[in-house]
Amino acid sequence: MAKNTKIRNNVIKEVRLLLGDGMVDIELDPDHYDLAVDVALSKIRQRSENAVEEDFYSIELKKDVDEYTLPAEIIEVKQVWHRSFGHGISGGVDMDPFELAYANSYFFLNNHIGGIATFDAFAQYREALNRVAATDIQFIWNPSTKKLKLLRRMRADEMVLIHVHLERPEEQLLEDPYLKSWMRDYTLAYCKKMLGEARSKFSSLPGAQGGVTLNGAEMKNEADVLIDKLESELQTYVDGSAPLGFVIG
Repeated sequence: MAKNTKIRNNVIKEVRLLLGDGMVDIELDPDHYDLAVDVALSKIRQRSENAVEEDFYSIELKKDVDEYTLPAEIIEVKQVWHRSFGHGISGGVDMDPFELAYANSYFFLNNHIGGIATFDAFAQYREALNRVAATDIQFIWNPSTKKLKLLRRMRADEMVLIHVHLERPEEQLLEDPYLKSWMRDYTLAYCKKMLGEARSKFSSLPGAQGGVTLNGAEMKNEADVLIDKLESELQTYVDGSAPLGFVIG
């Protein structure tokens, strides 16, 4: 996924100022700052529900083709929805629920009963038919290769709807009101950790009036404490994720 240089540079500028850049010389290179931002993005994508969004993709299944490559931003496939009944043995539409609702014109009229009941009965009928006749398309999703393998032979072309989870773009994560401060602090923590690793190679450096003691160990300790604090905040949904629901059973 392409990087938004302007937004990323704004975050890096804030981190550099928090490290004291401008008053003292910071030994980090631009690659170190980019790495710290990438680490923060990887962590938030791994731990936060707010880093993904739901969407629907429509694709056309081809006859006798059981493997499809989906876009790179898709990280999870929840379900494949049919537009019609049947087992993909014909190219036409066997029965469309929206067409059925339109045909039952009394469904939209006042002083009539049975319209909602008919629609509900039809929905239950379709759900039972999917279970009994196995009309749902079973699949295997590989998140690494982005390949969707259908466990069924398609005997005709068919348009289906796929319920997916997408990665939110980098610029959205860096500007999200719930994630922005967390991302900046996590980037700052890893910059401190890299600085501490470099400065801890030597306990002191020669100076004009004696040795100059470096604060490498202190910076690493501060970074570890800040990283632990930020990762524990994800468990309290400070990132704006939806809390867990009740578990019964």
